[in-house]
Amino acid sequence: MIRNSLDILDERSREMLALLIETHIETGEPVGSRAISKRSSEGLSAASVRNVFSELEDAGYLEQPHTSAGRVPSEKGYRFYVDHILGKKSLTESDRAAIQAGMLGETSQVNWAGGDQLMARASHLLSHFSENVGIVVSPGMTHNVIKHIDFVRLSDGRILVITVSRAGLVQDRLVLIDEDLTQDELNRTANYVNANFSGMSLTAIRAELLKRLSEEKALYDRLLQNAIMICNRELTESDDHSAEVFVEGASNIVAKPDFADVERLRELLRVFEEKNRLVKILTECLSGAPEQPVSIRIGAENSLPGLSRCTVISSHYGYENQIVGSVGVVGPIRMEYARMIGLVNYVARLLEQSMAESPDIVIG
Repeated sequence: MIRNSLDILDERSREMLALLIETHIETGEPVGSRAISKRSSEGLSAASVRNVFSELEDAGYLEQPHTSAGRVPSEKGYRFYVDHILGKKSLTESDRAAIQAGMLGETSQVNWAGGDQLMARASHLLSHFSENVGIVVSPGMTHNVIKHIDFVRLSDGRILVITVSRAGLVQDRLVLIDEDLTQDELNRTANYVNANFSGMSLTAIRAELLKRLSEEKALYDRLLQNAIMICNRELTESDDHSAEVFVEGASNIVAKPDFADVERLRELLRVFEEKNRLVKILTECLSGAPEQPVSIRIGAENSLPGLSRCTVISSHYGYENQIVGSVGVVGPIRMEYARMIGLVNYVARLLEQSMAESPDIVIG
């Protein structure tokens, strides 16, 4: 029975909903009452199961595609299942061992020099073990804690900004400024920033520079102004472009019967082709409850129309208590939630371990 006042399911209704969802995830077909009656812990008859299904459908947890067919879960049903029924969200020991070997090698140490390789490998593992699309967003430059920064003069007001984060991530970005500064001026500006602001993000550095501009002696006004000009330009141009996005497994989506509608499939594939939209998706997913290790957005909970028939499961990874990037799996609403949640969370934690153990991760 469903307690209408709070829209909360009793134990029998929860069991019927869970059994139906798990059966539907396994088969991909509408589920009939007879199949569930055989698995009921109470040994319910098919007629009793149909009565429970009818109540669940009236409450919006189930849908019936055709009058003569069985039921399928609604998005509301999946949401209740994830929030209130789903048990421990972990991987098998064999999956964990295989993923760790793929990420860190047999010795549990980072076994490649480049951060790009690390992020690409993570997206591949997410895709391989989920049989969906794996996405990894690398650390963006503007919010990383900077250990060292260099400015290299190119030509026509173009400057190559090179940062080394406290985690050892090396990133570079080309920016365009209005003044044609000499390399000597850039060196002195970089030395000033390194001496005074090491251990801060670019966002925090800019705020501190603006504060100091009115306080420092005239000797440093020029250095401050140069640093502010470069940081302003870097922050403006990096917001959408500094984070590298690694996507793997679009072919997994194409093969799924859940995406038989060609137009919907095309719309979804266009989402995967646009880096800025992917960054926005994972950022939105994680902004709702940043204290939660994993975010799950089901169907219409996703803001982009192309994801309206998808589930996005994402997590962030960090360094020294600061969030620096995110990982995620995108697939149909009909997915193995417990395994996907465990997978995403585990890969995010392995990325944190990799960044903590490797001093030479480079992301260009």
